[in-house]
Amino acid sequence: MDYEIYDLGNVTLQGGATIRDCKLAYKTFGTLNAAKDNAIVYPTWYSGQHDANEWLVGPGMALDPAKYFIIIPNMLGNGLSSSPSNTPEPYNGPRFPNVTAYDNVKVQHRLVTEKFGISKLPLVTGWSMGALQTFHWGAMFPDMVERIAPFCGSAKCSRHNFVFLEGVKAALTADAAFKGGWYDTKPAIGLRAMARVYAGWGFSQDFYRAELDIKTLGFSSLEDFLVAFWEGFFLPKDANNLLTMLWTWQRGDISANEIYGGDFVKALGAIKAKAYVMPGATDLYFPPADSEFEVAHMPNAKFIPIPSIWGHFAGGPGTNPVDVKFLDDKLKELLAS
Repeated sequence: MDYEIYDLGNVTLQGGATIRDCKLAYKTFGTLNAAKDNAIVYPTWYSGQHDANEWLVGPGMALDPAKYFIIIPNMLGNGLSSSPSNTPEPYNGPRFPNVTAYDNVKVQHRLVTEKFGISKLPLVTGWSMGALQTFHWGAMFPDMVERIAPFCGSAKCSRHNFVFLEGVKAALTADAAFKGGWYDTKPAIGLRAMARVYAGWGFSQDFYRAELDIKTLGFSSLEDFLVAFWEGFFLPKDANNLLTMLWTWQRGDISANEIYGGDFVKALGAIKAKAYVMPGATDLYFPPADSEFEVAHMPNAKFIPIPSIWGHFAGGPGTNPVDVKFLDDKLKELLAS
């Protein structure tokens, strides 16, 4: 196992349920300096685990382990931290409680402060649902977080985004083998159907028009791409874990807590961190217009769209080297400022 576990004890969630003996899986790179001021938090994304974040970490990159102590915390529900697939009865499987992004960031904050004694973070960054958690860090702990760089993600799940996810959920749960979440064997038909719904959203119309699935990624046909890339992506994952994270995504909202009482504009305005908000120019989940609204209400933010036809995947997981360089250059610029 290439990660560590932080034992959180009993964690009471926003929704009122308690995860007993809650576990947060995380991986670190580099060394925390004596001043404890070189840590970067880099949360995971929908269905991703820490290893799927490692493409943005390396020598000579913005997230260089020779300079920074990089903490990748695994989201609750992702199969490594406490999740439907690894929680004992009675909160196992579909009984696993609903978890918010706020809940995730609260336990990550405990890891950062209790385990490592860190009180200042030079940067929090993340892709997709990692960006959602990044915005939460900025809004929940404005005096602790100096910079944020959320990319291809939003501070609040839009209504359109919510509807897209309803389609994903419906495809997965329509499989008879799903059995309301009490499946004996994985609902492979549902996972494959979910993958095909996702495929129309993960990459842009321009990406498909240019046939980059074949010409750049090297698949032999569109159908080969749908089966080998997309179905292959979701088939190894646990259905209940996916649904837990999907619920978290749909309820994403930095203002849905006792601090801001649902006032989204107030929550955006409270983010003191210097922010580079980087949507994918052709992202179908998180269109740049959503990011423009966020930046307009943040006191110290820049709107920097990623000029790419790779849609949501302009932001990860390291799929297009040109986009990786753009992101890395912007992170270096932000960290140097």
